[in-house]
Amino acid sequence: MVLYNRYTLSLLLACTACQAAPSHHGDTQIVWGACDPSVVTDASLSCGFLNVPLDYHNPFAGQARLAIVKANATGERQGSVFFNPGGPGLSGLSELSAPVIKEFLLNATGGVYDIISWDPRGVGNLTVPGGIFCFDSAAEHAAFFNGTIELTGIEETGNFTDPADVNALLAQAPIMQKKYKELGQKCLNSPSGKYLKYIGTAATVRDIVSMANAIDGPDAPINYYGISGGTIIGSYFVNMFPERVGRVVIDGVVNPVTWATQKPSILWSQQLLSSDTVYKGLITGCALTGPAGCPAASEGDGPLDIDAKFQALLTAAHDATVANPSVLLSSGILRVVLLNELYGPALWDSFMKEGWTQAVEIVKGEAPANNSLAKWSETSVRPNSRLLKRTIPNDSSPYSTHAIQCGDAIDLHGVTMEQQFKGIIDTTRNISHMFGSYWPSQAYLCAFWPVRAVERYKGPWNKKFANQIIVASNVYDPVTPLASAEETARELGEDAVLVRQNGFGHATIAEPSACTINVLAAYVVNGTVPAKNTLCEVDADYEIFSGVTTADILAHLPSVDV
Repeated sequence: MVLYNRYTLSLLLACTACQAAPSHHGDTQIVWGACDPSVVTDASLSCGFLNVPLDYHNPFAGQARLAIVKANATGERQGSVFFNPGGPGLSGLSELSAPVIKEFLLNATGGVYDIISWDPRGVGNLTVPGGIFCFDSAAEHAAFFNGTIELTGIEETGNFTDPADVNALLAQAPIMQKKYKELGQKCLNSPSGKYLKYIGTAATVRDIVSMANAIDGPDAPINYYGISGGTIIGSYFVNMFPERVGRVVIDGVVNPVTWATQKPSILWSQQLLSSDTVYKGLITGCALTGPAGCPAASEGDGPLDIDAKFQALLTAAHDATVANPSVLLSSGILRVVLLNELYGPALWDSFMKEGWTQAVEIVKGEAPANNSLAKWSETSVRPNSRLLKRTIPNDSSPYSTHAIQCGDAIDLHGVTMEQQFKGIIDTTRNISHMFGSYWPSQAYLCAFWPVRAVERYKGPWNKKFANQIIVASNVYDPVTPLASAEETARELGEDAVLVRQNGFGHATIAEPSACTINVLAAYVVNGTVPAKNTLCEVDADYEIFSGVTTADILAHLPSVDV
């Protein structure tokens, strides 16, 4: 249970029920200089810091410090565009260092805006509060969760129709509930714990306004581009500060209303709505390129033949894990790796040539221990997002994503792990056969997270904006489905215009489209709002597999469920 004193509670109620107050806090300027090369690898970028209030409604709470990075406009500067890469919990500093991301953003904004990103509160080791660490080492994390599904994933076959799989998962419910409660207290008692209540999207939105005030002035429109979890920030921003809305694009959309008002586990199940279809895109491309371009294909194979091989591999990994939980590669780990690969079609070719081959060898017991596919999972990342690189000694994974989502989440008193596990079974049977059992996900920890943010925005979601915004989505996105973008555009009202890209992957950046770039640049540079429900095609010369384009895959997608 989260406890608030009377003063804090009154502020929280005022902020969630009433119009958001303006944010004019923070320093008046940012001193730009060289970046920390251990975090920002592009020497052309500039970095600086800005002090902001930890709690914008309580001046006695102290200060936070934002680490900020800037890519200068390549043309005559018209202002700034603030960029958040999502997660939530990804480092804006390291993400903007990625050439593909910087190039995309400069092209999408016409090169006439400085691109500003930052490590939000709870992220990285330069912003304060920085990354949320609940363990002192990876070894401590492994020991804490030893013998649980946190390390092996969830084992199931046949869309969770086997009673033995169901019983095995439900047997873990009391174990995982106890572990997650203990984890929440570890996080609260860690050096990061004192900051947990100040981490959340509403505070991050106010931080954006503080940065914009310092960089462009307190009356300037605020321009913003958010991807994935960054779309939550964008949706909150346009409704908390509708009068400051400049050119805003949210791309690869998480439904903000569901995020703010429903159980996180419900949101996660909705996010998997198109994941099986994207998986069909992968196996279709493999079949079309054939054995010369995809080792999983045999001569004459169609997509369903490739799927049968994947299912056989998952079943073999499942059976091996049931017999010996300490095996190298479980079916649960395989599903996690596979869903991560679906984010970026640019990696499908290499995944099938390397990852698939390694997985088959490991499951057969032919590969050495250091060739585990878990290693592939750590190093193969979607092209629009690199894993957060840290230079601090702690080698455990941060709980930044958990802290942000759980800080925003509704109060979940009484929700049990058994209820959530039954939801996973239902999702696997009815929404995503392939990925409904994806585990772990931060969505399931929030019921046992000990803190909520001191400010949580709950709406309204249809304010009148100073300018129209763009809601963008791939037609086939594995974790932020088009349906979420469509619903969000409806929720935001007539000032939101939907732009679709007829391709695969997470957010439109996942595949190249001159059409999409031109639409975005015309909007950001000139304010040209595209027609509603604009549909852009992926570039015709872009090949996902050798000789296989997005259009080829779309034309051959199997209509049957996998």
